[in-house]
Amino acid sequence: MKNLAQRLDERRRQSLYRFRRIADSPQQPLMRIDGREVIGFCSNDYLGLANHPDIIAAFKRAADAFGVGSGAAHLINGHSRYHHQLEEALAEFVGYPRALLFSTGYMANVGIVQALLEPGDAVFADRLDHASLLDGALLSRARLQRYPHGDVTALEAKLAASRAADRLVMTDGVFSMDGDIAPLPALAALARRHDAWLMVDDAHGIGVLGEGGRGSLSRFGLGQGDVPILMATLGKAFGVAGAFVAGDETLIEYLIQSARSYIYTTAMPPAIAAATLASLDIVRRADDRRQRLRENIAAFRAGVAALNLPLLDSETAIQGIVVGDNAAATRLSEALFDAGFLVTAIRPPTVPEGTARLRLTLSAAHTAEQIERLLDALARLASPTDAP
Repeated sequence: MKNLAQRLDERRRQSLYRFRRIADSPQQPLMRIDGREVIGFCSNDYLGLANHPDIIAAFKRAADAFGVGSGAAHLINGHSRYHHQLEEALAEFVGYPRALLFSTGYMANVGIVQALLEPGDAVFADRLDHASLLDGALLSRARLQRYPHGDVTALEAKLAASRAADRLVMTDGVFSMDGDIAPLPALAALARRHDAWLMVDDAHGIGVLGEGGRGSLSRFGLGQGDVPILMATLGKAFGVAGAFVAGDETLIEYLIQSARSYIYTTAMPPAIAAATLASLDIVRRADDRRQRLRENIAAFRAGVAALNLPLLDSETAIQGIVVGDNAAATRLSEALFDAGFLVTAIRPPTVPEGTARLRLTLSAAHTAEQIERLLDALARLASPTDAP
């Protein structure tokens, strides 16, 4: 019998222990966490929609009409009119023939990769891809090959050497811990040249980047012909919950028949789908919010640069200050909490050894004054010598 208590103690000794804080307020910059008022800089609510009154009203109306639970999987009797309308609206939004809803982004990635690949196939993953993509690859039992982060040349060598029957290249659109954007045009050209599928997880790009918030692909002028498989989540910039995959008719029908995490789970509540339809309508028209977010990112980056702190190169809402040491990152996060700011310390295995960091996320809902207060706290509490 494995000694679980010893394993937990070891995590504590390595400053890798994780714990949950309790929120007593909606998702918004000013929150009540563990009984105290703090300004949050770790939510993925990039456009400030999680507590939007129009989205809340749509949820309430749908709950009154359809109840709270969906009752069953989509393929039994859980697929409501709201679900169907949302799939059609999301497909139109991203410019793909069809879309398919999943209950979470993790379930979407696992289900897509597991359904498409089998032993004898090969999957190629960026070294910093999200864990759900890697888990999908492992479940598929295809040969998993990881290439150095953003290294198209290294990926090309691996593709050229592969003799697999089917090959899938998968990448985050915006990398969740570093905040940088994948070289999607080069990846699309490479996948096409080597007759491989390309799948993009745009969880952190959809709603924020590109024309009308259509995501990382739109930012580069790419579409379905370049990226046959697009996954995106609805619990970040959209402020609700769930995920979807977009593709052509054949892909979506195949996933309906084969993706285990779609077939064998209860559908999201219809009220969530209705709320997401309302959110999508706001996202389409949210250029002012996206502009405010860009301004907040620029102000934060300028302020951190003036403090000479080791900030990762990112133009997105995800901003990382690398500390290096696990304990030091944890201490800095706790000191910021004591000063009235919620900023998460990210440690291995979420990030590579020696790169523990503060992962800060900015929102269109943050005020200039809140960002300035955070910068003042960083000036007091963080030291440029903390860099690894």
